[in-house]
Amino acid sequence: MKEELVILVDNQDQEVGVMEKMQAHREGLLHRAFSVFIFDQQDNMLLHQRAFEKYHSGGLWTNACCSHPRPGESVQEAADRRLMEEMGFHCSLNPSFSFIYQTEFDNGLTEHELDHVFVGEFDGEPRPEPSEVAAWKFVSLEYIQAQLKQQPQDYTVWFRIAFEKLMQHSNKLKQQ
Repeated sequence: MKEELVILVDNQDQEVGVMEKMQAHREGLLHRAFSVFIFDQQDNMLLHQRAFEKYHSGGLWTNACCSHPRPGESVQEAADRRLMEEMGFHCSLNPSFSFIYQTEFDNGLTEHELDHVFVGEFDGEPRPEPSEVAAWKFVSLEYIQAQLKQQPQDYTVWFRIAFEKLMQHSNKLKQQ
């Protein structure tokens, strides 16, 4: 299996090097990542349950897809590529915002990512990759908000952060 590299960055998203993905997660070094949020025409959000075998957060619910760009690959190209690899479809993705988060997992790994958030619209039937996705569903934003209050432990850390920021960001856009 080919070694997977991530792009190490500073707080302003300037590239400072590359490192093998698992080493970056063991050392907790800041690296570039992205999260894709997909909505249908009724403003329901596509959630997926991570495959139970994933190296962290297995079985938790999260946004449509997330990953890391490869060295030499733009974040937009990586988001387009991984949406197809994970969920089995393409759609137009628009950059929305970015944020930095850091969290430690029980297995000794640390996510420390500068996460670029993309938003798209899709009304078809996803064809997810079973090694990535255990289940998927389109749900209302109200459902997600209620679930995050009642059972936050069922959702990935980055999803909980990004969802709140996405709601704040969309409210600002609506007020303009």
